[in-house]
Amino acid sequence: MPELPISIFKISPLIRFTLLSLYVALTIPLPFLPQVGGTVISPLFLWAGICLGGIALYGALAEQVILDRQSIQVTYPVWVPGWLRRGWSLPWSEIKALKPRSTGQGGLVYYFVSHSGKAYLLPMRVAGFAQLVHQVQSYTGIDTTDVRPLSQPWMYFILLGSTLLLLTVDGWIIWTAFSRPFGLS
Repeated sequence: MPELPISIFKISPLIRFTLLSLYVALTIPLPFLPQVGGTVISPLFLWAGICLGGIALYGALAEQVILDRQSIQVTYPVWVPGWLRRGWSLPWSEIKALKPRSTGQGGLVYYFVSHSGKAYLLPMRVAGFAQLVHQVQSYTGIDTTDVRPLSQPWMYFILLGSTLLLLTVDGWIIWTAFSRPFGLS
């Protein structure tokens, strides 16, 4: 087996920022709606829920893929509970194949298949995916020349642009709702 240093791959910053921004854009108006609409839901309750959801999303996006001489591991920070996101470790010697599976949207994801028959999802949203795949090929001998990331960066740039537009609209709606007297249409 080749002598490669330990490599750590994290979720791409573009993907992390885009998904966190989308979460904010979708949830930030919620605490203001009861105030404008006159319902009895406490905005503090909604803010608490949004904060907890944001922490859970941030934890899920803190995934790290670690490659060393013995194995590939998917890990999360210690503060992320196991019931939220569970990591895994697979020794290189246990990997029998890398199998593609189509997604419901028509894309391809890849699973490591172990000698025991268990499948482990190849993390595809990491920064340096090409380097990760190259190292997987070096450690396992499996041909990875056709393995491509699930989503291309341009897809996340489009989603980020749409998210920024949604944030602008959110800001305008919140400002408009609070700049006029309540009860007037």
